[in-house]
Amino acid sequence: MNIPLLDLKAQFQPMRAEIMAAVQVVCDEQGFILGPRVTAFEESVATYIGSRYAIGCASGSDALLLSLMAMGVGHGDEVITVPFTFFATAGAISRLGAKPVFIDIEPATFNLDPAQLERAITSRTKAIIPVHLFGQCADMGAIMQIARAHKIPVIEDACQAIGAAQGSQRAGVLGDTGCFSFFPSKNLGGFGDGGIITTNDQKLADSLSMLRVHGSRVRYLHEAIGINSRLDALQAVVLHIKLKYLDQWAEGRRRNAARYEQLFKDAGLLDWITVPVTKPGNFHVYNQYTVRVSKRDDLRAFLKDKGVGTEVYYPLPMHLQQCYQDLGHRKGSFPESERAADEVLSLPIYAELSDAQLTYVAESIAAFYARG
Repeated sequence: MNIPLLDLKAQFQPMRAEIMAAVQVVCDEQGFILGPRVTAFEESVATYIGSRYAIGCASGSDALLLSLMAMGVGHGDEVITVPFTFFATAGAISRLGAKPVFIDIEPATFNLDPAQLERAITSRTKAIIPVHLFGQCADMGAIMQIARAHKIPVIEDACQAIGAAQGSQRAGVLGDTGCFSFFPSKNLGGFGDGGIITTNDQKLADSLSMLRVHGSRVRYLHEAIGINSRLDALQAVVLHIKLKYLDQWAEGRRRNAARYEQLFKDAGLLDWITVPVTKPGNFHVYNQYTVRVSKRDDLRAFLKDKGVGTEVYYPLPMHLQQCYQDLGHRKGSFPESERAADEVLSLPIYAELSDAQLTYVAESIAAFYARG
């Protein structure tokens, strides 16, 4: 079999006519930047997330950057986050001249460890960015309790977690802002880059709307130095259609995750594979199905030969990246992040996978470990 890590063509085909018709409408209207199509999508996202406001922007990376800007983060400030994440999390902090202050992850969830948060806070801490990695919310109850005690705003990096929830609340309203990416590989993916920021704070929403258009509320009058980060109408209409299917796709991913676990158990693979752990009260949407494995790189090469697509998210934590050497960290500074980087492997999980494909993946993994 040939099983890609993600098959966007399989997702697209059932919606093709509906999406192409919506794209044609935008082309006929010739209104491409912001406008009523974007506003309608923003309102639908706010309803879906349960937030008062949703502000579209050009990418998930910009969603993080704009959130920091709206909170007044600048040169010399500190922002606490994790080293085991995509570069955009730390990169947005650095873009503003602020310093990323890393704390390690919980090994079970790959998310920020709240037990390490308090001691990382200083008088220069201006924000905290927990990452809801792979589609599961960080422990926002514990994080928010500490943040509120110190009057520090919290930005949820929910770029991989649209639809995820903790208790009765969805990611995006658990902190002060929620940042989402519509990169094509996300659970809700566009036909290019795109992002959105959710919040219940009117002042933040007004600031975000202004900052995304060069710091302007009135054309050619600029009250702040913003950026150009606007959501395109073409992306908005595509995403608006796909939003209707998001919960259905999430259930498919959750079903596939449960099937993988059963297949691994039946094959006696749990001595070699650690399957994802969902914390009580969390609703996991599996943007990635990420396991810990022994002999990771050899297994990945074996699966490639078998036609199974995989990926390593992420092979080198932020504190060991060349661009962050000036922070003074070294190997061993954040052992759980480093161990995760050495052990994680993401397997195909998209909703369109058949049981035969899931079984083939499990059988291929079993064949690898049977070699000894």
